[in-house]
Amino acid sequence: MPSADSVIDFRGLTLLPGVIDIHIHGAIGVDTMAASSADLGRVSQFLAARGVTGWLPTLVPSPAAAYANAIGAIDQAIDSDRGAKILGVHYEGPFVNSAQCGALHAQFFRSFSGAGDLEDLPKLNDERAKHMMTVAPEIDGGVKLVRELTRCGWGVALGHTRADFDLLDQALAAGARHMTHIMNAMAPLHHRAPGPAGWALSRDDVTCDLIADGVHLDPQVLRLLLKIKGADSLSLISDAVAAAGLGDGDYEIWGETITVKDGRTSNSRGAIAGSVITMLDAVRMMLSVDASEIEVARMAATNPARLLGLDQDRGSIEEGKRADLVALDDAANVRFTIINGQVAFEA
Repeated sequence: MPSADSVIDFRGLTLLPGVIDIHIHGAIGVDTMAASSADLGRVSQFLAARGVTGWLPTLVPSPAAAYANAIGAIDQAIDSDRGAKILGVHYEGPFVNSAQCGALHAQFFRSFSGAGDLEDLPKLNDERAKHMMTVAPEIDGGVKLVRELTRCGWGVALGHTRADFDLLDQALAAGARHMTHIMNAMAPLHHRAPGPAGWALSRDDVTCDLIADGVHLDPQVLRLLLKIKGADSLSLISDAVAAAGLGDGDYEIWGETITVKDGRTSNSRGAIAGSVITMLDAVRMMLSVDASEIEVARMAATNPARLLGLDQDRGSIEEGKRADLVALDDAANVRFTIINGQVAFEA
């Protein structure tokens, strides 16, 4: 081994590449739509203690002023060295299908007619920041939107959709090669109408992310997805809301009361309103359905890094890459989180 200034003893622990969460709305009482830069820093520290080394604050359909405030806070927090690194932003909508709104507020959904419709969805100032958007291709101008976002260098995911195979194929040709929380907030898989889920499962050139909390998807469905798509085509996400880390109770989120009971969220319409897990919980869930540690590392780190175009310097443990690492004990508890070679958390 080369000489080093310090040595960390990982004997008895499992070392994984640092986890990346590409879809998270908040935690510990902080909502990314209403957060200050200091609030985002607190979330980053919370996530680092749970093995996350990078994340995309995820925004829900909202008025233009709310988007501007949220992006302003992210801009201020993106260079922080506190906790998990903010890698960019994920707009979940507003160009999605009101028939599959889930917990999103349909009054803020939009159609697309041209590049001017993106002007009040601001980009981050940092040229290294990644920009991702979830789109339903069946909205007016949906495929045109996918093409425009791809031209501008955005990552495009398909979600909150009821699109058929033909339209999804058009979106794929326009640049959308990923699907947001497979099987959730989309037309269900049916043997006479396979819908978006059937399309994604049948395409080797489409990747998917999933919410492995045992609520959004039954554990047996997690097994099935792993068998059909394989670990190289799946990314874990938390889809966590501000109530994550706070326990059961009633919380004001996105202008309404969201209730958390026994780890399940619900809004006034009875819809599941995001999750209250962390990526560490998702890792544990996948291990419990017999995914191997190598498969979990791919789903939690390697694949999200590749999706964001960051796999040249992170997402796996290789010489020359950033030292973004998480060490777990036998119970899958985080003992160390290392971000860019520095210990960000030690149990």
